[in-house]
Amino acid sequence: MNQDAFVAKRQADWVLLDSWLGDDRPMDGHDIPRRYRQLCQDLALAQSRRYSPALIQQLENRVLGVHRRFYRRPSRLLQRIGQYLVWEFPRNVRREWRLLSIASGLFYLPLIALLIAVQWSPELVYSVLPVDQVGKMEEMYDPASSVLGRERSSDSDFQMFGFYIFNNTGIGFRTFAAGLLFGLGSAFFLVYNGVVLGAVAGYLTDLGHIDTFWGFVVGHSAFELTAVVLSGTAGLRLGFALLAPGRRSRRLALIEAGRQGMGLVYGAAGLFILAAFVEAFWSSTTWPPVAVKYAVGAVLWTLVLAYFLLLGRPRGA
Repeated sequence: MNQDAFVAKRQADWVLLDSWLGDDRPMDGHDIPRRYRQLCQDLALAQSRRYSPALIQQLENRVLGVHRRFYRRPSRLLQRIGQYLVWEFPRNVRREWRLLSIASGLFYLPLIALLIAVQWSPELVYSVLPVDQVGKMEEMYDPASSVLGRERSSDSDFQMFGFYIFNNTGIGFRTFAAGLLFGLGSAFFLVYNGVVLGAVAGYLTDLGHIDTFWGFVVGHSAFELTAVVLSGTAGLRLGFALLAPGRRSRRLALIEAGRQGMGLVYGAAGLFILAAFVEAFWSSTTWPPVAVKYAVGAVLWTLVLAYFLLLGRPRGA
């Protein structure tokens, strides 16, 4: 086959690859990997048949260009993650403001109620937690402890970091998945966690462990409590899809709600990881003055609220 016939036969694929390289279109639907392998064969064939140097140079440039696009995909993945965190995640949270309000009420109202009630009647804590667990809480936040929030001082920060990630993300995913029980499961976990946290907070406050307990939780609470509420919001989305699917079948409504909910759960998982990092490497320390811990906690709460209120809006909004 002479060069002109070879070019005429392969020109269509080369034009498509040039177009793909030029306008940065995604490779979906164009079978780019197969065309790339064929392009490499074209280059090898042109070299073996000693076609013109200009044609060989063009083919080499195409091969190099496609190769670079393939290796640029990880950076595009990072770019996609960044775009989701900066733009889509806070916007999706605001879009679910109704369910977010319900989830917040189910979580924070029992928390506040038990926080007040246990200080008024401290024995109520034993209606929520067993006696041995209450004793462990007293030890973990004893002002004389060198490390706060741990049952054993021998645990390293990295070990606790892993434990907090496993424990917190487990709570989040259970709260989300329980939404399949027509939303009742998510509602239960939100109320239950609010009751437990409120009872612990009220008891330790009444006991006098104010600076140790509140100084411990204030740092990571912005990330952790927000993540719990978001997980509950995603679970309620599943429940409402089953209860009120509209004109769609429950199956299709659940699939769509699952996609929406998983977006919130991924973001909540990121918040849980941040909370675990702060809890392991900052909250448990005793060397900073408690006033500094309160200040850091206030800054983190402000940043979290500003993130969800301000990011993801069109410019000029």
